[in-house]
Amino acid sequence: MYREKCLSCLLVVALGVVVLPLGAQEKTRLRSKASSESVRATLNRLLFLSPQKRWAKIGTRELLIPLSQADAELAHQRLWAQYVKESRAKLKSEWDKKVIQLGKRKMKFEFRLFGKKPKNGWDFYISLHGGGATTPEVNDSQWRNQIRLYSPKQGLYLAPRAPTDSWNMWHQAHIDEFLDRLIEGAIIHMGVNPNRVYIMGYSAGGDGVYQLAPRMADRWAAAAMMAGHPNETSPLGLRNIGFILQVGALDSAFKRNQVANEWRLKLAALRTQDPQGYPHEVRVHPGLGHWMKRQDAIALGWMAKFTRNPYPHKVVWKQDDVIHEQFYWLVVPLHEAKSRAEITAEIKGQEITLSSVSGIKKVVLLLNDEMLDLEKNVVVVLQGKKIFAGRLFRTLSSVLRSRHNRHDPLVAYTADLTLELN
Repeated sequence: MYREKCLSCLLVVALGVVVLPLGAQEKTRLRSKASSESVRATLNRLLFLSPQKRWAKIGTRELLIPLSQADAELAHQRLWAQYVKESRAKLKSEWDKKVIQLGKRKMKFEFRLFGKKPKNGWDFYISLHGGGATTPEVNDSQWRNQIRLYSPKQGLYLAPRAPTDSWNMWHQAHIDEFLDRLIEGAIIHMGVNPNRVYIMGYSAGGDGVYQLAPRMADRWAAAAMMAGHPNETSPLGLRNIGFILQVGALDSAFKRNQVANEWRLKLAALRTQDPQGYPHEVRVHPGLGHWMKRQDAIALGWMAKFTRNPYPHKVVWKQDDVIHEQFYWLVVPLHEAKSRAEITAEIKGQEITLSSVSGIKKVVLLLNDEMLDLEKNVVVVLQGKKIFAGRLFRTLSSVLRSRHNRHDPLVAYTADLTLELN
């Protein structure tokens, strides 16, 4: 087996791709899996540590021992329970005050509940108000209007107040962090279903949805854009969510109506090329201008048909001007991530194919037993060439990294593979 590993590494290097050395993990791969008793003992020691000291253990020798599937799942459950215990009070305070503060910025919010809470948790609708580059008073009135604008049949409907009063108030870099915090609080404090989170927005809020929907698609089940403009953004990241776009046919400011028809063609072309992806609907309402007389409210029922798949078999990731480190089960180290970089990754059986790679030198694949069989060899192919073939192992380090990077109880990766693409 060790000889096969060496041959695999030689093949990888010859193709210009380097599988990064894993240090202690390489030394443990020939050993049997850790016993459940030792896993529980290590977990207990981890849970006793402060969060900062716990995260510092990622990648250390004691966390790189191979785990069974059952022990990896146990580790995920216990680490999530510990995170909830440590963060619940802070999140409750934010929701009681209806304001989140990150650094010097604050995001106020109001919410309403509709219907009866399902067994798996509320649907969650985040609704972004219009306004933009105007006075705080005007943006406040737009926010108050947004709170009353839509009424889902069931769910938690929340309207945040933009932290700034700029034209791009809903797609600046800090917005992503605020939305992550909103979702986290809604999951832990309010009991929403992480797989049924939706984003929608009107006018300047629609501008935000155009950009936030593809760049944060791994958080959404579906998105609804009303009366906005996409600026420079790309629809490529929308592959695995529902996306509905609506404008008035007479809404010619910033060419919103014209751009909507351009996106109709773009989305239709993507759907034709990839029939399993890019579910969408585009409605240009005849005779209506910027205000669509609530005809756009059909978006709520349309979105509710969609449930997020946290582990889609195919991922298309195109970085926006706001850089992200992780998108579904792909990671590019933040210090190496570049604006407009692109990669497509697809899992078929035990084979992972990487294609359309542009602007990316290093990528980490995050995996678990729902995506493929970690008891069998995994093959990675880069643009038609096999670059890795071998076993990947579940480790506490992978589970802990997954919990640290994404505060979502339904997202847990138990193994990972780092590839440097030269």
